[in-house]
Amino acid sequence: MRVDLHCHSTASDGTDTPAELVRNAAAAGLDVVALTDHDTTRGHAEAIAALPQGLTLVTGAELSCRIDGVSMHMLAYLFDPEEPALLAERELVRDDRVPRARGMVARLNELGVPVTWEQVARIAGEGSVGRPHVATALVELGVVPTVSDAFTEDWLADGGRAHVAKHETDPFEAIRLVKGAGGVTVFAHPGASKRGRTVPESAIAELAAAGLDGIEVDHMDHDADTRARLRGLAADLGLLVTGSSDYHGSRKTCVLGEYTTDPEVYGEITRRATGAFPVPGTGGA
Repeated sequence: MRVDLHCHSTASDGTDTPAELVRNAAAAGLDVVALTDHDTTRGHAEAIAALPQGLTLVTGAELSCRIDGVSMHMLAYLFDPEEPALLAERELVRDDRVPRARGMVARLNELGVPVTWEQVARIAGEGSVGRPHVATALVELGVVPTVSDAFTEDWLADGGRAHVAKHETDPFEAIRLVKGAGGVTVFAHPGASKRGRTVPESAIAELAAAGLDGIEVDHMDHDADTRARLRGLAADLGLLVTGSSDYHGSRKTCVLGEYTTDPEVYGEITRRATGAFPVPGTGGA
């Protein structure tokens, strides 16, 4: 069984529609794929409607969090999307994305970059606008060669010249809210130092004590030493270990199924969840 538990669609900052994502996941030989768009579940219905036979969908979201001034992402799986408290917090984060993106456009203009809000909005389409859309605009203008090159201190990284902060959830609150909605929490790419400051292991231990279920270890932004260190940390803290592609379509170089989650870990995630259940494909539309 091949299980990829971290993928994005055009509902946030991926380039595949939710329907395209599940069809591409089946074509890539996956048995299970999770749709985890940033702070939104808007793509779930389309993905379910198009789900090919033989592929199972795990519904989820990637929640924007911050701890002690460090940005982090929390993968939430199989929660009730209509649970009021978690829904209200997701909407609060999502509603802050537009003024934040406009602020980054303004800062880039001050730096002499002729990016416009209309360009960023076109790139985002119907998705929840975010830094990858601004980064794509920089690629279009020839300012940087790739989206990844925009996530530096020169441009959009935390603390970068054009960075603008947004509302982000306290991760302890995120764990509480996801648990209250029947879901399971996994700390996404905790060792991705290329993206900026990372959360210290002491804080991860505190999150584990607060109910964090797992950490994403096998990820394109983790080298071999980082994966080994995180795997040991997970063992010490009793956390589940997941692996995922963090697929964004053509916006990033990662491919579906590049890293996967052990089927036994996937089974444990489904056993812990009470808010929603994996959806088996019936042929799709």
